[in-house]
Amino acid sequence: MSVERPLWRALTAFRVLALCYAIARYCHTCGKYAHPLGGWLYLGALALWTLATLRRTGSALRCTKGFLLAELAVALTGILLTDALDTHARVVAGDNTLPSIWTAGAVLAFAIKGGWRWAAGASAVIGVSNVVERGALTGGNVHSIVLLFFVSTGIGYVVEVARGSEAALARALRVDAATRERERLARDIHDSVLQVLAMVQRRGGEIGGEAAELGRLAGEQEAALRALVRGAGAPGVAVAAAGGHGGDPAGGLATGPVNAPGGASDPDHGPQGPRDLRELIGRHAGPKVTVAAPADPVPLEPRTAAEVAAAVGAALDNVTRHAGPGARAWILVEDEPDAVLVSVRDDGPGIPAGRLADAAAEGRLGVAQSIRGRLRDLGGTAEVVSVPGQGTEVELRVPRRPGAHDAVRRHDRRERTS
Repeated sequence: MSVERPLWRALTAFRVLALCYAIARYCHTCGKYAHPLGGWLYLGALALWTLATLRRTGSALRCTKGFLLAELAVALTGILLTDALDTHARVVAGDNTLPSIWTAGAVLAFAIKGGWRWAAGASAVIGVSNVVERGALTGGNVHSIVLLFFVSTGIGYVVEVARGSEAALARALRVDAATRERERLARDIHDSVLQVLAMVQRRGGEIGGEAAELGRLAGEQEAALRALVRGAGAPGVAVAAAGGHGGDPAGGLATGPVNAPGGASDPDHGPQGPRDLRELIGRHAGPKVTVAAPADPVPLEPRTAAEVAAAVGAALDNVTRHAGPGARAWILVEDEPDAVLVSVRDDGPGIPAGRLADAAAEGRLGVAQSIRGRLRDLGGTAEVVSVPGQGTEVELRVPRRPGAHDAVRRHDRRERTS
């Protein structure tokens, strides 16, 4: 919500209250005026104007320059009419003008609409009209003029600062949204194109001949694409990943491009109801991958479940890539009241010290985007703990949406009764 909106609402309320005050004060002092009927006519017109233009001061869009000038003209008319309708003695003594504090509302409208410069100009006009009405510059009107000037310009300055802050915040949000979209695209590229290119390069080198040349070209394209992704602003730490989430025919870990379970490439995904994370992660189970999960469903929102499962697939890719085809992996799913924890542990050689930083410099996205980036976008965390010679453990933690347990139970009951 714009910070200006409360100010416009406050100005609308101020105009109405100031009108009531001006009428009440005139009721008390009208007997002292030389021409009281003229004062009543002006206050009647002021009341009609104020009530008819209530919506005008509801927003900056409706409070146009023409309206501001008309509002100022109404205030000036009341101030100058006071000298003609009141007695000379009361005017010289410094008695209130007909519009009284309603005049301040006109100046404040200038301040909120145009900032401190507009406020200063409107205050100067009102100040001059007060001096003309009394015929001299007295201590009383100097005090009122200075007070109105400082209050209105102060509010105008605050409005300008608030507008600048809002604009800066809007720019920051746009940059953040663009960065997140680039990171999402980088994850998709990593989980598909880069892994295919890496696989073509590896297999081409193994086959030799013309396939080796094809593998070399694929390697060059992979390096160029990684540099492009890195230059697009994908931050973080990464290690290379090649392979997919499903088991291969030999019962090893992943060997093909990753397609996030429950995502766009998953035909089993449905938008209705929460997803059981056990089902998605259970697809990774095989002779070399052990999955341990609770007996009860682990419900998550469809997108959240798909992203967590994709992060698990990326972690298994890293096991295949860096721990070797003979490595074993263990996946543990823990269902806590406020969060879901998934741990992926392997018995590989671990990650050498400094390897993650080197991978980040090379633009590799396995950990930075496919794992950490996914969990960060879900409001969760991903921790990587590796001890050389003792394997690596990736711990994923994603907060649970309140009421998800009850929702999945209702969903299961509907399926059983249908």
